[in-house]
Amino acid sequence: MIGINQTSDQVTDSTIVQDDNTGWLNTKWRPMMGWMYMAVCVCDFIIFPVFWSLIQVYGKGKVDDQWNPLTLQGAGFFHLAMGAVLGITSFGRSQEKMTAMTTPTVVQK
Repeated sequence: MIGINQTSDQVTDSTIVQDDNTGWLNTKWRPMMGWMYMAVCVCDFIIFPVFWSLIQVYGKGKVDDQWNPLTLQGAGFFHLAMGAVLGITSFGRSQEKMTAMTTPTVVQK
């Protein structure tokens, strides 16, 4: 990368930025997807139905309607998509780990 006031002749080693893919988002996005999917499922199948029933009991005095899970609307496409994302990324991560184990690493001093 060349700074604004530098020409290509003035570039030094300190101005070159190397991307080593160790950023927080780059290393944590797979677990975050899993935690997000688990939180959505817990809310949609456990917490929201309980609150729905409590609101109906204390609001009207009777439970007429059953909770309709939001993620199952649209033929459960959300669960299909999340299953595909988590499945493919876990397979990809396994391949990355296997490649890292079989590839010799060079230690630089």
